[in-house]
Amino acid sequence: MQIIQGIRDKGAAIVIAVISLSLIGFILMDAKQGGNNYNAGSGSIGKVNGTAIDQNEFTKKVRLLEGQEEQQSGQKPSATRSVQIREQVWNQIVAERVFYAEADKLGIEFTGKELDNILKSDNPSNPLMQDKSMVDPATGKLDMSKVGPALANLKKMKGEQWEMVNSQIIEPQKLTSVSTKYFALLNASAYYPSWMEEKDAKEAKSFATFSYVEIPYKTISDSTIKVTDAEIEAYINKHKDLFKQEAGRMISYVAFSELPSAADSARTRSALEGLKNEFATEANVKSFLARNTSAIPYDSTYRPKSRIKSASIDTILKQPQGTVFGPYVDGSNYALAKVLGTKPVPDSIRARHILFPVNDPQTGKKIMEEADAKKMADSILALLKAGGDFVALAKQYGTDGTKDKGGDLGFFGYQGPMVEEFNQATFGKPVGTKEVIYTRFGYHVIEITGEKAFNPGYQVAFLAKEIFSSEETINKASNEANKLSAEKDLKKLDEYVQKNGLLKIKVPTLIKENDGQIGQMQDARQLVRWIFEAKKGDVSDPMPVGDQFVVAIVDKIYEEGTQDVEAAKLSQVNPEQVIREQKKAEMITKNLGANVTLEAAAAKYSTQVLTGGADSSVTFKSQIINAIGNDPKLIGAIFNKANFNKVAEPLAGKSGVYVFKVNSIADKAVNPNEDKVQTRNQQVAALRSAAVASWFEGLRKKATIKDNRSKYF
Repeated sequence: MQIIQGIRDKGAAIVIAVISLSLIGFILMDAKQGGNNYNAGSGSIGKVNGTAIDQNEFTKKVRLLEGQEEQQSGQKPSATRSVQIREQVWNQIVAERVFYAEADKLGIEFTGKELDNILKSDNPSNPLMQDKSMVDPATGKLDMSKVGPALANLKKMKGEQWEMVNSQIIEPQKLTSVSTKYFALLNASAYYPSWMEEKDAKEAKSFATFSYVEIPYKTISDSTIKVTDAEIEAYINKHKDLFKQEAGRMISYVAFSELPSAADSARTRSALEGLKNEFATEANVKSFLARNTSAIPYDSTYRPKSRIKSASIDTILKQPQGTVFGPYVDGSNYALAKVLGTKPVPDSIRARHILFPVNDPQTGKKIMEEADAKKMADSILALLKAGGDFVALAKQYGTDGTKDKGGDLGFFGYQGPMVEEFNQATFGKPVGTKEVIYTRFGYHVIEITGEKAFNPGYQVAFLAKEIFSSEETINKASNEANKLSAEKDLKKLDEYVQKNGLLKIKVPTLIKENDGQIGQMQDARQLVRWIFEAKKGDVSDPMPVGDQFVVAIVDKIYEEGTQDVEAAKLSQVNPEQVIREQKKAEMITKNLGANVTLEAAAAKYSTQVLTGGADSSVTFKSQIINAIGNDPKLIGAIFNKANFNKVAEPLAGKSGVYVFKVNSIADKAVNPNEDKVQTRNQQVAALRSAAVASWFEGLRKKATIKDNRSKYF
């Protein structure tokens, strides 16, 4: 359900102008979008039930998401993040194929007539209703006279424009429709027969009281019980469903850091010490910082303390004006800081703008050439400076939701709703400033119209030098890594590691073929590819991963199937512990002897005979037994008629062996306020919930999925 919901959520946003002109094309095409040619393109990166997933289709979807993320964050996704995006897209495509294949079997489809009804409706979910120009302002309903002219533009739609509309709007509409019908069938399939209702009612009403002796497994020390690998292997073979093994590799590695050494750090600090006096006496700070190439650019604006990015800002602001503080470590830099001045600055400003977008922030698709957007913005600015009316120009040329308000953005704080580039370009400017600025959304013509909530602001200049690794440091790390990687014999390699005081790290988790991260190592895709090309026992050449050189050793290769003994020992099932407890149960049962009584069992293990169920809480449906906990095996035995009116055979439960006797099975008093209809509805709802929670995983397990992504990425 979450996977399908995730696909659905992707279609929320797109350029409205494109929607208006393009979506109706689906109707005229008679809903043929379901006939995508999945086998076209340059290659297959995988298959679902024999149907290929085209590399081009996959790559386009990946690039679309990467573009959206870049637009939203202002920076390109990292290599590790790109791996995560590819995984997300893969799961979405697989989910779609598996789901639609099942829907096809059931005869569930999405027709052009359905989309026609959606697009002509006044429902807020209709994509056309999101475009205010398509809505009649008098009625608040869709203006059908504007839908018709949009059809005339359909023939112009092709290529990427159609692909964008199909993936962002039509496919989500299809998914919503098909999944709604599917879940309606799923809900209707929840059947609660009367015989089951009667049985559940009887089991819920009947409760047991019993006497018991508990002999915990911890009574016998683990160290006295030996479990062999042969016994574990036999257990695995009997319970293969519990020990499914994914394909993957286990590795160990040695890392050689190329981070700056103490000598590198001292050299950078010394360089700044040599510039400190000159920085203190220099009148033209901007020129001085440019001359000496500061890693932190000069900023002439006055900022409140909260907006000055420095770990030592509290100490810096305590220094007398004109005094140079430092050198001090600031992130990856050594820095000097000098307070140049102070004056009141506003916490909030008011501005208005006219936006000329370059790229759609959601899809990354180009809306206007950058040069054209800049030219339009400059022209509007010239009109404003010549006395033009900002409100009128915003209403005429604005492209976002502020156009009807004359471009007014209201008051906003630096930590408010605006993107960082907008804040950087507007705060610190005097009221009345008119200029063109650029953000990830495009070119803005802005005017600062107000300011309020004044607090102290500071003008601080920083001279910063990055603490970088010298060539000597990098070469040393590389040479040490090369020396280790030359030891291809694993025994000699381990001897070399020990002799030289190196740390060999064993990665505790299974590495899979499409992973991009190994343990704490980010951007490790190159290393992962080598791991899956190598053989067991192979030693890699030094590989750069982040800020270190890594020499890796393939310790084990796992094929898809059933876990071996070593892997099973590390699994959640823990067969070694299960077998140990089985042996303890056998020892305890043998020690109790035949025809044991409660009193004899209690005496033999120096414990007491206890009672349970006196509070009517022990029913066949119980999850917990007071003072014992969750033990369904014991509950089942208590309600086994063969155990009534006698001391039952010793039972190996979850945490120990139980000797027990059922004292009574009785019915609870009838609750006159019990609503049988409500109880029945609750049971039906529970059945539906269980079906919804497990339907997709069931379909996926039945599907044949081949993943060849590692050959391409």
